[in-house]
Amino acid sequence: MTDSNIPYTPPKVWTWDKGSGGKFASINRPVAGPTHDKALPVGEHPYQLYSLATPNGVKAGIIFEELLEAGHSEAEYDAWLVNILEGEQFGSGFVDVNPNSKIPALLDRSEDPHVRVFESGSILLYLAEKFGTLLPEGRVERTEALSWLFWQMGSGPFLGGGFGHFYAYAPSKMEYPIDRFAMEVKRQLDVLDRRLADHEYLAGSEYSIADISVWPWYGALLKNKVYDAAEFLAVHEYENVMRWTDQIEKRPAVQRGRRVNRVWGEKSEQLAERHSAADFDTESE
Repeated sequence: MTDSNIPYTPPKVWTWDKGSGGKFASINRPVAGPTHDKALPVGEHPYQLYSLATPNGVKAGIIFEELLEAGHSEAEYDAWLVNILEGEQFGSGFVDVNPNSKIPALLDRSEDPHVRVFESGSILLYLAEKFGTLLPEGRVERTEALSWLFWQMGSGPFLGGGFGHFYAYAPSKMEYPIDRFAMEVKRQLDVLDRRLADHEYLAGSEYSIADISVWPWYGALLKNKVYDAAEFLAVHEYENVMRWTDQIEKRPAVQRGRRVNRVWGEKSEQLAERHSAADFDTESE
């Protein structure tokens, strides 16, 4: 790690500095694959979700709860906690389901052979297509929804790994990266605000996986639930995004889904594991 006040000259060949600092330094590494042998737990339901209630993980909890809310009883699932700060995503069983070692990861045991699905956007699309819902049927409307889904997948790293890291988690504050990524996040919020000025949802008049993908990131940002940056970014300027955020937050399935695999905050908002609808009626210990 270098002093942030001293100009940095990159070496000819980069090498891994384990002492680089930052909140997630202990789990970041430049190689893939498992670090230890550990089988994944398996419950009784067709779908096995392995996750944590980060913005990406929340997407999976929400879509499952939306499917069940809509009467798709065959979408019952078990949600198992994967603590990424303890390196559980590098266990051999998890890596078998997601070779990229990121949450969420899904195993569909209703298929023979079983189907693994990784990357949050892929999980949303897989379930929407399998159950024939949360994705418009018309070609134009479907394309619009998918465009916003992939917009989030491409834009999210600038918000999380970019702005979020340097503003909230880096070992020292640095003006250039914070300014650079703050500018980009505000541009993204403006993109959303302009779209939502004359559309109820991102795909148009219909709630879809596009909203499920975008809301956990940008809704949380506006509600100051990530990075403690709402004032810094002046999020009150984005009135249409706030209207949309509040509207989605009122959905019962969203309120349940955001709790799945959550182990911080108010106890009433936590649900470390989910194996039945009855689990939501029990406060976390």
